[in-house]
Amino acid sequence: MPEIPLVPLHWHLPAHPKSVRRARHAVTESLPSALRPNLGDDLGLLTSELVTNAIRHGADGRDDDLIELVLWPADGHYWLAVSDPGMGKPALAHPGADAENGRGLLLVDHIATAWTVRPRPTRGTSVVAGLAYRGGG
Repeated sequence: MPEIPLVPLHWHLPAHPKSVRRARHAVTESLPSALRPNLGDDLGLLTSELVTNAIRHGADGRDDDLIELVLWPADGHYWLAVSDPGMGKPALAHPGADAENGRGLLLVDHIATAWTVRPRPTRGTSVVAGLAYRGGG
């Protein structure tokens, strides 16, 4: 009999800055308690950066815009997908020393074991990032 995988965790949040804290809390609290000391901070930071980017760059300001988060373990990683309705393709930027923003994906690139950007089948874009872990989850 094959091992049945865990069902991914799934959230829809309004495309509003208040959702960043809510998303970070939901994702980190969903980790098994044994993994929180090792993954909690990095996963929380990834969540904050990706949700912030989705709200700033992927939502068009409509009241019904939603940001979607999916979290699942697979192949020794915890994977986080953050999706928005925008059609843009997020890319690494290299802001100047005086820039006040533009470093979010640099942080993602530094923290994540792997990450990518994928168009959604119907509308929007997903950024998927993974963090490697060992045991406990």
